[in-house]
This record gives sequence, structure tokens and C-alpha cells, in this order.
Amino acid sequence: MKSEERLYFLDNLRTFLIFLVVLFHAGVVYERTGSAASWWIVVDPSTSDLHGLVNLMLDIFIMPTIFFIAGYFTPVSLERKGGRLFLKTRFRRLMIPWLLAVFTLMPLYKVIFLYSRGLPQESWTSYFHFTNGIFSMSWLWFLPVLFLFDCLYLLLSKLNLPTVELTLGQAVGGVFLAGFVYTVVVGAVGWIGWTKTPLLDFQNERLLPYFLVFLLGSQCYRLEIFDTKAKNMKLYIAVLATIWIPMNLYILVLLNFFLRPGEFFFSGLIDGLLLWMGFHASVLGLLYCAVTTFKYYFHKQGRLGRVLARLSYNVYIIHVIVLGLIASALLKTDLPGMLKYSILALTTYAGSNWIAFAYTHAMKRIGSRAS
Repeated sequence: MKSEERLYFLDNLRTFLIFLVVLFHAGVVYERTGSAASWWIVVDPSTSDLHGLVNLMLDIFIMPTIFFIAGYFTPVSLERKGGRLFLKTRFRRLMIPWLLAVFTLMPLYKVIFLYSRGLPQESWTSYFHFTNGIFSMSWLWFLPVLFLFDCLYLLLSKLNLPTVELTLGQAVGGVFLAGFVYTVVVGAVGWIGWTKTPLLDFQNERLLPYFLVFLLGSQCYRLEIFDTKAKNMKLYIAVLATIWIPMNLYILVLLNFFLRPGEFFFSGLIDGLLLWMGFHASVLGLLYCAVTTFKYYFHKQGRLGRVLARLSYNVYIIHVIVLGLIASALLKTDLPGMLKYSILALTTYAGSNWIAFAYTHAMKRIGSRAS
């Protein structure tokens, strides 16, 4: 019987990650690069390089860690429900909300997008994710990609591959090596960027690495990695003390590609190898730091923690629209950009939780009356 304690620290971590997603998206509003001007819901002229730098760091590990947690809970869900019920449950959990969101929230996204820029509204047919031509399904890409991973995991489970025999070290090494080779090849053939379709949006260079981290989470479940209360403080401190090295390597090389196109620290090939080596080492290192920190120090959950954990999924779905409304209002103020950023992140997170809480209770009342 697996320890219930692991559920608390992973739930707490997932709640924290959703807050970081809100923080990341608030930062896009105030990034100085200007790359988001053509597609992000609101772009404020009160910009700063700091927001872009913070987002570069957050972008390394937020989604991999979320996929890792999802992967960790996938084997037990499949074992309990069987293949058909597992897919039915996951479809209901991921794709039904996605379907509702792309036909309601995405049109609202474009309404706010145009309003915040002082542009006239356009033909109603251009407000859907498969016709807008710019931002497609935006932040909602995560839901169908996670469902795809669930389907692929189910398929792999039918093949009876000997992955269960892998040790944690072998699994981590395999994730690093396979992800590194994949991204180097993707970069070499020029497939960097996003693929956007009516059903799937994904970042080409990150799709397989995300799936590999998802599988790493499932392997940690099978190996019962989190069932022990033992602490390896030497490893934990060592990773905390050195994780800045691959992070800085990745960020410096990436910024050089953007700021000095055609100029390299060494050569195009070597810089590319260093870029992806730094990225994958950072992903795994930061993933380890995040999971271990919460396992060691945030393994209990109070009443507020339980409520926030239950609401986190709905907060993810609605937070960009809430953020867009608040950011549009902040456009009209003369507040410093850093203060706007703080207000936007905190009020978006609090407001999204309040809306999710109100919705959940309303649905409970409706359900109790119907019964």
C-alpha cells in the first residue's frame, strides 16, 4: 500500500506550479522583447527586461514538472480503471473542458486582445481557435497534449516493454540522452517552433522531452520512489548548489541566438549542443529540486492547501481570461510596471480561485437539488 503522504506534497507542488503559470503569463504582459505583441492577450507598454529573464527561468521547468506529476499518477489510475474506463475518464477530464473552453474562452481571448489594443472587433467566424490564425488555442494546448500522452501511455502499457526494470538512475539518464538527441536533431533540421492544428498545439522541440518526463513520473511511481521518508541531503544540497550552471549555460546561449543572430560563442554546432545540454540538465535538475523541496518541507496540507489543490485545474483553465481583464484595466493606470506586474499576478490568481470556488459550489447546489 503506497503512502498517502506523497499525495500531499505532490498536490502542494502542483498548486504552486499553477501559481507560477499565472506569474509566467503575467510576465508576458510586461516583457520588453516585444515578441508577444502580436499574439498575447494584453501587452502593456510598461515593460522590463526582468520579466523576460524571470520567464526564461520559469519556462524551463514549470510544464515538465506538471507533466511529471501527471505521469506519476497515471499508472495507478490505469490499474484501477482498466484501459477503456481510463480513456473515458481522461477524455471527460481533459477534452470536454478543452472543447468548452476553445468555444467560449478563446473567443473571449480575442475580444480582449482587440479591445486592449484599441482595435475594432472582427467577424465572429475569426474568433475560434482554428480560424484566428495568430494565437490558435494559446494556453489551452496543455489539455489535448496531456490526453495524447495518456493515450500513448496506454498503448505502451499494452506492449509489455521491460521499462519497469529500469532503475531511477537509468531512467533519468535515458530521459536526458533521448531528449538531448531529439532536440539536437530538431534544431538541425530547422523544426524549432510551434505546430498548430485544430486538435493539437505543441512546441516541436519540447513535445518528446515532455513525454519523456511524463514517463519518468510513471516510472517513479512503479519504483515507489516517494514511499520512503529517508532524506538524501548531500545530493539535494549538491543539486541546489550547482543547478545555476546549466541554467546559465542555456540562458546565455539562447539569448546570444536571439540578440546576436549569426554570431556564436564557438560555432553554430557547438553552441547548439551547449544550448540543449544546458536545457535538459536544467529541466531534470530543477525538477529534482522542486519535487524534493516539497517532499522534504511541504508534505503536509492544511484546509487552505486542500481547497487550492482542488481548484488548481479550473484555475489553469480560466486564469488567462481573468488576467486579460485585469491587465486591460491596469493599462489605464500610471503605476510602475513592476507594481502592475505584482498586482496582476496576485489578483489574477486570487480572482481565478474565487471564480473556480464559486463555480464548484454552484454546481454542487445544482446537483443536490437535482437529486
